[in-house]
Amino acid sequence: MPEGPPLVEEYLKGATVAAPFYSGSWKEPEDFIAVMHAVDGYFDQDRRRGALEFVRESSFVSPSRLDSWVEKGGLMVTTGQQPGLFGGPLYSLYKGLTAVRLAERLEALLKRPVLPIFWVASEDHDWDEADHTYLIDTSNELVRLQIEDPVQGKRSLHRIVLEKELEKAVSQAVQVFPTTDFSTPYIDLLQDCYNSGSTLADGFHGLLGRLLEPLGVLFADAAGSSLKEASMPVLFSELNNAQVHEELLKGTLEKIEGAGFSAQVPILEGGVNLFLEGPRGRERIYRNGDGFELHHSGEILSGEEVRQRSLGDPCSLSPNVLLRPIVESAVFPVVSYVGGPGEMAYYAQIQPLYEAHGLTMPIVFPRHSVTVVEAKVQRKLDKFGIDVESLRRPAHEVVSELARKEVPDKIQLALKELREMVNDGISQLMEASVSVDSTLAGPVNRARNTSLAALKNLERKILQSIKRESEITLLQIEVAQRHLFPEGKPQERLLNPLYYLTRYGNPFIEALVESFEVDLPERTE
Repeated sequence: MPEGPPLVEEYLKGATVAAPFYSGSWKEPEDFIAVMHAVDGYFDQDRRRGALEFVRESSFVSPSRLDSWVEKGGLMVTTGQQPGLFGGPLYSLYKGLTAVRLAERLEALLKRPVLPIFWVASEDHDWDEADHTYLIDTSNELVRLQIEDPVQGKRSLHRIVLEKELEKAVSQAVQVFPTTDFSTPYIDLLQDCYNSGSTLADGFHGLLGRLLEPLGVLFADAAGSSLKEASMPVLFSELNNAQVHEELLKGTLEKIEGAGFSAQVPILEGGVNLFLEGPRGRERIYRNGDGFELHHSGEILSGEEVRQRSLGDPCSLSPNVLLRPIVESAVFPVVSYVGGPGEMAYYAQIQPLYEAHGLTMPIVFPRHSVTVVEAKVQRKLDKFGIDVESLRRPAHEVVSELARKEVPDKIQLALKELREMVNDGISQLMEASVSVDSTLAGPVNRARNTSLAALKNLERKILQSIKRESEITLLQIEVAQRHLFPEGKPQERLLNPLYYLTRYGNPFIEALVESFEVDLPERTE
């Protein structure tokens, strides 16, 4: 699992200091059981049947399984991500695969049907996060693919229709892909999902859907009409109780800080956990007297005006990052949420918000995290006797360390003896000099520093000489690092899954699924 903020690290370890901020432990079957029973108090068969109307139909989940899911009090494991170009980075795929394995394990543990759901956060407006992705070409060079925003404003991603800019990015990606036995189907998939007239949300939904739906994952689009209609009561309730809920969140923030941690999401004075989209794009709503104010435009609206605008355009009103999980649990019987470290951190802030809406917070489960090491990269690691973690450092530091190991023993010994001689000689000189005149201590110390600096410079020149002879080493280390920590970041946060899929095909996903084990103890009866 990826590293996270200190509070998340404590939660993952099962520390008691983190327990008050979560609904239970991700390692304890009894905590999942408790959430299951709480969910049953809110979701009857009719509500469960209604929940299936909010997910995209999949030919991989049979009608009989869905019927059984309703009849037997089925549950859901949710995960999600804002749309990213060409499916986004690897961790989006990892979230979905973790949800698959967790759903399987919980189904056996809870004796209930459990469906994995991927929530596409298409209402998000962070274009800078969504507009690019990274691939590695056949020359092992990192390639950044990016599309321009044709709107140039904070519009929800599902509203931004792309034309030529999308066609250009697809064409660039195709040029980067290798020619293998696996590449053609994924090129066809990319062209099918990202065509002129679609949005980033459409493409993201379509591509990840084709990868994950065969594993039983169902998809929900935050901007889907039926889902938006079902979420309106939660959104209106948040609007009506904005000040009360702000105080609840501030109270939790104080407790988090009192426990020695920092909050992931700041609680803004007067801020409502809602956005309203209008001519100026998607704007945060703030309280203003008895009414509300939009963050950028400064437009003043009454509560009724906000409601009427959202009834005319349901997608205009949307939750912020703290309210979105509440919406999920209001429309789906969620027993667990699979998230990354940032998400796990803000879940710690929202338990009172769940309670205010009459809901139970799901168990927060960490997504799996892996580093994919291709055979060609492993050969380089083996050649130089280094491991994956060592490549977190800059390549030149790794090469310098390797160069030091290559310095002949005779030279290392001679330098060591010379340093000892300088230190011993200067110490003797110091003792003798200060006995004559104490003011000589300064010049003697300067002589020591000058001598040691000269030796250090000599050692550096020797290393440079060795490194010049090993220029190929630096290049090979840089290639390995580009695959494992591109731009100094974990590969899962940068590289696109299509890099691997066009080279290894579906066996790549099969290998990931096999490695993403969910270890939960057996249920105690």
